[in-house]
Amino acid sequence: MNFESLSDIASYIVSDGKGILAADESNPTCTKRFDSIGVDSTEDNRRDYRELLFRSDGMKGNIGGVILFDETIRQKAADGTPLVDVINAQGSLPGIKVDKGLQPIGNTEENITQGLDGLNERLKEYYELGAKFTKWRAVINIGENMPSSDAIELNMQALAEYAKIVQSNQMVPMVEPEVLMDGNHSLDDCFEATSRCLESLFSNLSKNGVDITGIILKPNMVTAGSNSSTSVSIDDIAQKTLECLKTYVPDEMPGVTFLSGGQSDVDATANLDAMNKIGGFPWKLSFSYGRALQQPALKAWMGKSENTALAQAALSHRALMNKLASEGKWDQSLES
Repeated sequence: MNFESLSDIASYIVSDGKGILAADESNPTCTKRFDSIGVDSTEDNRRDYRELLFRSDGMKGNIGGVILFDETIRQKAADGTPLVDVINAQGSLPGIKVDKGLQPIGNTEENITQGLDGLNERLKEYYELGAKFTKWRAVINIGENMPSSDAIELNMQALAEYAKIVQSNQMVPMVEPEVLMDGNHSLDDCFEATSRCLESLFSNLSKNGVDITGIILKPNMVTAGSNSSTSVSIDDIAQKTLECLKTYVPDEMPGVTFLSGGQSDVDATANLDAMNKIGGFPWKLSFSYGRALQQPALKAWMGKSENTALAQAALSHRALMNKLASEGKWDQSLES
């Protein structure tokens, strides 16, 4: 696939209802997932699991991009084919997580994402390895006196600096300002925190001269905290999330690909579908899910090669459900 601009790449990834498979778990995170099914987190097992995902029939036409971890972008399939080539053959584009994780801000409970040092050199290598887009995650907490203005501004400045460096290396930056679901905060608390983050993010992107037509936004949905005692409906989440996005996200940006952020696989699909059924926005509204795409496949696989077809069917089903949700065509009855 040949693209003439960063805008073409970003637009392709979210075209025709397609979304993104987030398969960029670090090795420690992958170990936790494998522990849950009693599988050793060896390099070969991680390769085998991700290869079965990438070779699933449901990748084609439903998944426009795959975010990889550093180990995975260098790996070859069991038959010697580079995993990057497996992804490309499915009509999907390889991407790469490039941040270096979190560091506390002073003695606070808030964090700043690391990874700007040496980023330019790492990006040059990832480009040669076949990456077409990248991802950087900022993490924002809601709690007593949180998020602070300093935490928001420091993280959004870093996202903007990252995005500029990525574009100079001919790749599309995904910018991920994640307001965590952790806590007992209300829907309105999340709306306020998300609004502050998006306002700061797009201000900093503009200041840094980032081409908005060549980025993808990966935000959280506006939800109540995971420990909140207040019930929030799908319609409430959809309405509040769209209100927030319409206020701060420029019209010319190609796509918004939500993170699932701890939602169940079906909830993440239902919320995305509700927003697309409402409509009235200029960008593609799609998905960039990790657990919400992978969890059924992981449970079906259980580390056994004889379960490969079952695991691939589970991934293919979730990929299709989320494509339909990206087009506002999903229905609960399709899950039975």
